[in-house]
Amino acid sequence: MDAVPAHDAFWEKLRRARPDLPEPVPEAWAFGATPEHADGLLELVLAGTKTGTASSIWDYEATGDPLPVVGEFSMILDGSGVPRAVIETTDLQTVPFHRVPESHAHAEGEGDRTLRHWRAVHERFWREHSENPRGFEPDMPVLCERFRLVHPN
Repeated sequence: MDAVPAHDAFWEKLRRARPDLPEPVPEAWAFGATPEHADGLLELVLAGTKTGTASSIWDYEATGDPLPVVGEFSMILDGSGVPRAVIETTDLQTVPFHRVPESHAHAEGEGDRTLRHWRAVHERFWREHSENPRGFEPDMPVLCERFRLVHPN
């Protein structure tokens, strides 16, 4: 990953206040596929409502991006690419889409927090924004990630 000065500065400032955090600048990314989506999901994280996210394993395979690991920190960006929060991955489970549990849908904090809503939103997302040619399938492998908010900005 190429260094981004604003990300480096954000991390350095945070580490001065929190020297317990690791020295390497963590990966920076935004939720969703649009700036508006990123901002909305970030607000759920900052409010403490969103403590989970889901990713397509197929997308990781297509992009070559490394899978997250438990204990890893991530810098969360708003829709304009500005660092606003830091999360720590606390749990990872890979399950077929049709077996994602209700508890995970609730942890994602979106809509009415039901599995029905989660399935509709995520199927549409992967059909429209997948980074792999397979897109969406009911049995596709989904990485269910749980996290804790380490720092709001």
